[in-house]
Amino acid sequence: MSSNCYNLQNPSARLNDAIELLYVTRSRYGTDWHSIPHTHYFTELFYVISGEGSFQIEDTRFDIHSDQLIIVNPTIEHTELSQGSQPLEYFVVGLAGQDFILPGSSETRYVKLSCSTQREEYLFYFKSMMRELTEKAPSYEAICHNLAEVLIAKLMRQTTHRFLGTESRKSSKECLKAQRYMDEHFKENVTLDILAELTHMNKYYLVHAFKRELGCSPISYLIDRRIRESKFLLKTTDYSVSQISQQLGFSSPSYFSQSFKRMVGTGPSEYRHTTQKDSEE
Repeated sequence: MSSNCYNLQNPSARLNDAIELLYVTRSRYGTDWHSIPHTHYFTELFYVISGEGSFQIEDTRFDIHSDQLIIVNPTIEHTELSQGSQPLEYFVVGLAGQDFILPGSSETRYVKLSCSTQREEYLFYFKSMMRELTEKAPSYEAICHNLAEVLIAKLMRQTTHRFLGTESRKSSKECLKAQRYMDEHFKENVTLDILAELTHMNKYYLVHAFKRELGCSPISYLIDRRIRESKFLLKTTDYSVSQISQQLGFSSPSYFSQSFKRMVGTGPSEYRHTTQKDSEE
């Protein structure tokens, strides 16, 4: 009989106790959904499983394809764009209180990595976290946090990049949940009562916390999200103002027009005419 025993030199070693895993999603870019520029108070890891497209980070755009990992730091406006023939499929992981930077580099907004040689290993961590969050077996949250920590350690081993901790505010997690719910369900009848039940917060405190975190009330954020979507529909479809109003959950076309003019400075019909005219020139 033979055996090999290796002792840890530092049994209490941890990568970073401040790492907080917020969510893991798996998405496929389809014709029924598109992303728009947005920001988060936390870091996002965006791993492309398949497909091709581009990534927009503020005024910078670059092509992306399978096995690329884009890490976007907090408060940086970004969005992904897919090619119709080869739609993007990807994992997204949200991590609170962390920045990912390359020491000595002037680029602090994002990091782009090629992970083709580590594809199977990285996909194991993403898929395992997704499975744990789906099945919710005992201790699933602890397992997900540990998997996320290992994934980060692997990324740091692959590159010279490192994580720097930033303070995360107390109410951010609840506000994030409300924000993400509105981003995903803005076409539905979203109320403060629904958001309060979702976040397990008193609805009046939720309004206060949300306004402190994002600078506006939840309902104002919801209307803004709908108006941004309506601008996309006005530019790219022939739907009438009434149809767009109904699709986006406004109580009436007149309320939609009033809200649109208040936020954009012009009515929806005039906006459509102006944008279509500009595209023809």
